[in-house]
Amino acid sequence: MEYIYAAMILHSADKDINEENVKSIIEAAGIEADDARIKALIAALEDVDIDEAMETTAMAAAPAAAAAPAAAEAAVEEEEEEEEEEEEAEEAAAAGLGALFG
Repeated sequence: MEYIYAAMILHSADKDINEENVKSIIEAAGIEADDARIKALIAALEDVDIDEAMETTAMAAAPAAAAAPAAAEAAVEEEEEEEEEEEEAEEAAAAGLGALFG
């Protein structure tokens, strides 16, 4: 993953994404650079429009990010309902015991 991040950093800085630059970033991060992985990355990115790929990914992530708060809110509401049901069950059990020993 760090190799992809290195390519994204180079792209954001308007630098050439080549073996030497990727290796420099990887080593600057304190990671031992793997020349084979770097060559594979450069070959894989050869025909990729990085701006388009990042935009597509951002658009795909936006609906998921928007749905996350709604899902979290629904989970909290469901949890509150379960707690209320448990409390009602405990109260009913206590009332039943009270009637027995009344």
